[in-house]
Amino acid sequence: MLEIQRLRSEKESVIEGLKKRHFDATEIVNSILSKDEQWRLEMAKLQEVSSKMNQISKQIGFLFKEGKAAEANEAKTQTSVLKTVEAELKEKVDDLQAEITELMYQLPNVPNELVKVGKSEQDNETVFEHGTEPDFGFKAIPHWEIADKFNLIDFELGVKITGAGFPVYIGKGAKLQRALIAFFLDEAEKNGYVEHQAPILVNEDSAMGTGQLPDKEGQMYYMPVDDFYLIPTGEVPLTNIYRNVILPNEDFSIKITGYTPCFRREAGSYGKDVRGLNRLHQFDKVEIVRVEHPDNSEKALNEMIDHVKGLLEKLGLQYRILRLCGGDTGFAAAMTYDFEVYSAAQDKWLEVSSVSRFDTFQSTRLKLRFKNADKKSQLCHTLNGSALALPRIVASLLENHQTENGVNIPECLHKYLNFTKI
Repeated sequence: MLEIQRLRSEKESVIEGLKKRHFDATEIVNSILSKDEQWRLEMAKLQEVSSKMNQISKQIGFLFKEGKAAEANEAKTQTSVLKTVEAELKEKVDDLQAEITELMYQLPNVPNELVKVGKSEQDNETVFEHGTEPDFGFKAIPHWEIADKFNLIDFELGVKITGAGFPVYIGKGAKLQRALIAFFLDEAEKNGYVEHQAPILVNEDSAMGTGQLPDKEGQMYYMPVDDFYLIPTGEVPLTNIYRNVILPNEDFSIKITGYTPCFRREAGSYGKDVRGLNRLHQFDKVEIVRVEHPDNSEKALNEMIDHVKGLLEKLGLQYRILRLCGGDTGFAAAMTYDFEVYSAAQDKWLEVSSVSRFDTFQSTRLKLRFKNADKKSQLCHTLNGSALALPRIVASLLENHQTENGVNIPECLHKYLNFTKI
């Protein structure tokens, strides 16, 4: 959520910045500022009435002590009237605050100055490329055929048990999943991230805190009986560890990681690259999350990008990095870099990670702050990234490391497995 102070002081730049997303915020921002002005007027009245009540309350005691009962009772009557006025003003203030908050939730984050104007993924910028297309010397086959040939993944069994998008991993397929999770977590630990095992069900406050609600309500699985949501990403529980936290000083750099299953309804995506592991409703992912001083945000983002680069290079995968345009950047992010791995058999690029900085957008909702050198509360910056999401990594490993009679396993995974080839 954007800060109200920012709208007050930078109204035009916020409206202009949101145009990068092809989002016209003029009406919403004007409405927010109009209600904010009303709120401040009513708040001033409320504070004045409350102050007057306090003064009269102090006088009542003195009047009784001095034997001036009539005057004291008259003051009590006056206090009673003011209490009614106070209650009415408090209700107005609370109603206006609720209306402002509701409108604020509709505003996405303002894109970083490096983010280009654009409508869709077609306008994203390629900023880095690594590796070359594999040269097999034979006709490469897609991962779903490899998985079927070696009994690694059973997609139809998943349909029987649950439905489409819930595959069952078997034998070496299941072991490969476990090895990748362990590898990603170990690499994160080497880079200073502290592992957490977090819940995969969250409450509404947690989903609001990281920006999944109200923006992505239709994309999450909801448990109405308990009012819980299945997480779409480990970002949600991991970042919410620091909801309503004030860090004691400005000397901090918090790095956390965790493995979680993730659940996404993927509403409206049917028919779009859904073959095999390309688009699932349940998948595994290792997430990295950082809470940083605003001055360290850019450095932290670059370190996270380098971390994901290192993982892909150790896995021997060709990849590229895209800086997303305004129209393709997620609702809560100020800037996002997508990592895509080349799928040799499908002859296309598959997104395997997004690394994003949110600046103060999440921390405003989370009330995540630190005490600066002047002992004043200041909002932290938050960042997160997939390091990595497994389905398309598995797909790319099977396709890009295939041979005529199997699949070679990258050396970095050997210590986690009792086989080096499928």
